[in-house]
Amino acid sequence: MGRSYRVFQVVNAVILTGVVVLTLFPFVNVIARSFSGEAYIQRGEVNFWPRGFNTTTYERVMSDPVFWRNYGNTVLYTVVATVIAMLLTTTYAYVLSKPGLKGRTALIGIAVFTMFFNGGLIPNYVLVSSLGLRNTLWAIVLPNAISVFNLLVMKAFFEAMPAELEEAGAVDGLSTYGNLLRITLPLSKAVIATMTLFYAVSFWNSWFSAFLYLDDANLFPVTIYLRNLIAGATGGTDISMASDLTLQIAANIQAVTIVLTALPIVMVYPFIQRYFVTGVTLGAVKG
Repeated sequence: MGRSYRVFQVVNAVILTGVVVLTLFPFVNVIARSFSGEAYIQRGEVNFWPRGFNTTTYERVMSDPVFWRNYGNTVLYTVVATVIAMLLTTTYAYVLSKPGLKGRTALIGIAVFTMFFNGGLIPNYVLVSSLGLRNTLWAIVLPNAISVFNLLVMKAFFEAMPAELEEAGAVDGLSTYGNLLRITLPLSKAVIATMTLFYAVSFWNSWFSAFLYLDDANLFPVTIYLRNLIAGATGGTDISMASDLTLQIAANIQAVTIVLTALPIVMVYPFIQRYFVTGVTLGAVKG
């Protein structure tokens, strides 16, 4: 091992360490703020560690039964929406990956067209309302059922698979559906796990569709609940009349909401991390 290579390793380690610190600092700071006292937050004295350790806002949020009902709604919406999105995206991408499909170019063009043009907010709202979907699960699930970016990544992944595999399956008597279920999908765990994560994160963090289409508070996802809590804690507070509880909640409510909404996704990610890089790179580059 030459001297120049050792110097490269040291410099590389220093740079990567700096990148890691810069990347992790916002997350660590948010967690520290969520457990800190109001006075320390106001003075900007919270960095890596909590100051004036305080769980008032967590207790206030997590003791509310409405929070848990809305959290359950978010889990339901995310699971149902992700399953439907993966079903539609997988089947659509599989069809588009077949060069011999008649009308393939038109189908790809229709999908890509929607990436750049859409009807707009008001036509979408009128459509959802006219279909009777307002205040239902389907108003959250169906309008965003397919992400064209995810569709194109899966299409490229399927195209990169050797055609001989399905030809061998056809020789053994497998139909198109048999090839998809028994050959293609078992070999596509990486891209499926990656797209599932993309969809789950998107639906978990989504709030605007619920804000637009849901009027019943019992149907709200947790993102709407926390948004309303932030608005109530930080909007129009008279400092001279506010209680210590109100001031504490107003000081770190944003940090608490970030932690509560991000935690489930952060906990899921390690289980599919090994598929993540493989799924993106294999689906994005056709070789």
